[in-house]
Amino acid sequence: MAELSTDYLGGLGLSGYGTTSATTGTGSKSSSANSEDLGQEDFLNLMITQLTNQDPTNPVDNEAFVAQMAQFSTLTGIQELTTSFEGLSKTLLQGQTLEAAALVGKDVLIPSSTAELSEGQGVSGAVDLSATAGQVKVDIYGAGGELVRTLDLGTLSAGLQEFEWDGFLDDGTAAPAGTYEFSVTAQTEGATEALTTLLDGQVKSVSVDSSSGGLMLNVQGMGTIGFSSVQRVG
Repeated sequence: MAELSTDYLGGLGLSGYGTTSATTGTGSKSSSANSEDLGQEDFLNLMITQLTNQDPTNPVDNEAFVAQMAQFSTLTGIQELTTSFEGLSKTLLQGQTLEAAALVGKDVLIPSSTAELSEGQGVSGAVDLSATAGQVKVDIYGAGGELVRTLDLGTLSAGLQEFEWDGFLDDGTAAPAGTYEFSVTAQTEGATEALTTLLDGQVKSVSVDSSSGGLMLNVQGMGTIGFSSVQRVG
């Protein structure tokens, strides 16, 4: 229901309505003295009261009356649009949640500097280059911060360039299962630059952020990240 403030009604010459009762030919309408908002029925009753009790020698100006009705129609339309958009937003969010639920158990490529290594498995990732870069390398660190492996990717052209760690250390032995940190650097215009690391991880669950309403993915070994940050699925 559309609501009009007493400040707005004051512009109609009806500022005292918050403390009086408006009576029409069809009944009476009382407004609480403490009320600051008036509904659609209140407004219509006020319009009828204004017309019924107008001074015959000084009737309501037609233009003013039309302006009042236009303002009321605009307010009602805005409220109806707001209600419609709220319903549409909920429907879209529900649809997105169902789609995101289908990602559980699948791999997604997301911005992350850490990944969980399973025994006998490897870790794949990528780097998104805006231009050709040389001496691209991926340094992999263990839980204690020690460097355990370096992947030399050489010179790469612009675009999404993938890499994969086979899960072995520099000495050729298999790395123990656990969480590892990845750091990607490259030479661009003669300077070493740290690049955003993208890693593949498995989606464990999907949730909705209580504050923003956005979809969140819980990725194994990487924590929670927004659905909008996913670069690739599968």
